[in-house]
Amino acid sequence: MHVLVLGGTTEARRLAESLVENEDTGGDVRVTSSLAGRVAGPRLPPGEVRIGGFGGTDGLAAWLREHQVDALIDATHPFAGTISFHAAAAAAMAHVPLLALRRPGWVPGDGDRWHPAGSLEEAAELLPALGERVFLTTGRMGLAAFAGLDALWFLMRSVDAPEGPCPARMEVLLDRGPFTLDGERELIRRHRVDVLVTKDSGGDATAPKLTAAREAGIPVVVVRRPPVPEGVPVAATPEEAESWLRGVAA
Repeated sequence: MHVLVLGGTTEARRLAESLVENEDTGGDVRVTSSLAGRVAGPRLPPGEVRIGGFGGTDGLAAWLREHQVDALIDATHPFAGTISFHAAAAAAMAHVPLLALRRPGWVPGDGDRWHPAGSLEEAAELLPALGERVFLTTGRMGLAAFAGLDALWFLMRSVDAPEGPCPARMEVLLDRGPFTLDGERELIRRHRVDVLVTKDSGGDATAPKLTAAREAGIPVVVVRRPPVPEGVPVAATPEEAESWLRGVAA
């Protein structure tokens, strides 16, 4: 059984590790992980790995057929919306079963001051009324949405350096999670942050910033996730994805 995992997330790596381990012990599952190639020096999962795009829906469908893929798992980042819709269309064209592996989103707790936003542009519109020193953790893509906010100061954290239009008053922090609660507390204190902007990525690796923001009493603008394509089944964990694969193989 050949499984293609569209990866780049912790869950994708965990799934690939488990599938490769089963393969090494005599299992009948072969796994290929695909990474978009947008991050320099990505953490490569075990097993076969390909890096780069497929050339849209038609290219992905052709790859599925050419490499005789039996199951496709979309374990991309919750905000990598385009590839998810390409995957749904390509899977239908190639008649390959598709599963979306999505970690659960974050849920506000007591004391949280969350402000939901439907997009980065909507998040930018909310900021002037919430604070003046912004901790921006939405990644290096889409900074143009905040470029016109000249009265605000930004601490922008991402894995790689930003490109394209950026806010005029911005300090860049290049770092990769997981992050600690003590580290997030110190960032907020040292930079006098009074508002946090994040995407609802879910998971534990970057969640400490939410706790630190709650403790500091600062508002958090949370950008909502795009929807999973209609009709695609969803698993919350790699273990659920493996259970789905066993059903496909049966």
